[in-house]
Amino acid sequence: MTRKIITFTALAAVWLLWSGRQETNLLVFGFLSVLLVMWILHRMDHFSDVPRVYRLGLRPLFYTPWLLKEIVKSNILVALIILNPKLPISPCLIRLRASQSTDLGQVIYANSITLTPGTITLDVRDDIILVHNLTDEMADDLLTNEMDRRVTQLEGDA
Repeated sequence: MTRKIITFTALAAVWLLWSGRQETNLLVFGFLSVLLVMWILHRMDHFSDVPRVYRLGLRPLFYTPWLLKEIVKSNILVALIILNPKLPISPCLIRLRASQSTDLGQVIYANSITLTPGTITLDVRDDIILVHNLTDEMADDLLTNEMDRRVTQLEGDA
């Protein structure tokens, strides 16, 4: 029950922050939206064979700023490529080994890659992630495995 209260509170807080308005109609729709999500989560737990237990703790507070910095750097690089046609575009596909031990860790890794402009995760299968890159430089950044290492640290013993 505690988990449901925390989840409800977190969803409501995020909804309030993102909506930025406190009009009665919007608050009612927000409350109903959160209830709908809670019902969907309940149904997912009911029909799932695998328990949904995540223990990331406070580690996302350390990972998120690093990811935001990488997103900004990639945004700037992609903007420069768009604004200066002389800069090279060399699309390529690479395969990365995901060192995360859980599905949650691999999903976070794949989504982190996709959130970074100029890269997109195309497939995740058998601990291998297929990534499309806009340039060789972006591919080289991923091949350093810095993001993989940080997501593995984020995952911890999740």
